[in-house]
Amino acid sequence: MLAFDEVRLAYADGVVLDRISLEVRPGELVVILGRSGCGKTTLLRLAAKAERPSAGRLANGFEDIAMVFQEPRLLPWADARDNAAFGLKARGVARAARRGMANDILTRFGFAPADLDKRPSALSGGMQQRVAIARALAVAPQLVLMDEPFSALDVGLRQDLQGLVRQEVERAGTAVLFVTHDIAEAVRLADRIVVLSPRPARVVADVAHVPVSEPSAIYAAAAALLRRPEVAQALSTPPPAAPARGLGCAPLGRLEPLPGE
Repeated sequence: MLAFDEVRLAYADGVVLDRISLEVRPGELVVILGRSGCGKTTLLRLAAKAERPSAGRLANGFEDIAMVFQEPRLLPWADARDNAAFGLKARGVARAARRGMANDILTRFGFAPADLDKRPSALSGGMQQRVAIARALAVAPQLVLMDEPFSALDVGLRQDLQGLVRQEVERAGTAVLFVTHDIAEAVRLADRIVVLSPRPARVVADVAHVPVSEPSAIYAAAAALLRRPEVAQALSTPPPAAPARGLGCAPLGRLEPLPGE
């Protein structure tokens, strides 16, 4: 289990995370939802042991951890198969065995045999991200950290990959900590949704959830979440700063429509 207990992280220019408490249990997909810049990626860096908390306690009982980034970060000189097998190679798995394992997972991810030999430059953005996810899952990690991995994709591709992630983690029983600023993505994916306030980030809601895929169910679940005042306040876009005197009328605040739809 991954457990944050009153974790605080501060830099010289201020506090980023303040008294964060949350857990990720084996087989659970937890989505961290918050506005851009609130500290979601920093929280992942703590989970990955790339940062150390300034205060509080962080315990990670997962031995094998993998990460999926916003960009695929593939090796440009290697084909899709060898990119998906990169983590297996780092673990000393023999070439024939790791290429066979990469073949299997990429086939499940919808790759045709001819696509396996293509380098990243010959793959679409969606296919590149499939390879990146395959690379993370091929090593059979106990925990996968996912940093807005679908944010650069169009809506259709994003939904396809969201379904793929749910399918794979359920099949393997992998725990996932997934960060996003997209409420629709959160309700499609999550077993639990943890909402962070703007900086300094605090947990304002920790909600058990059943993933949904039908558009009407997604809208209803997102609307129910936004009816919580603390969630609506944490996710709403703040009004712009007032203009200098004499340069225009006072701005109006607004609550953004549901993202991702």
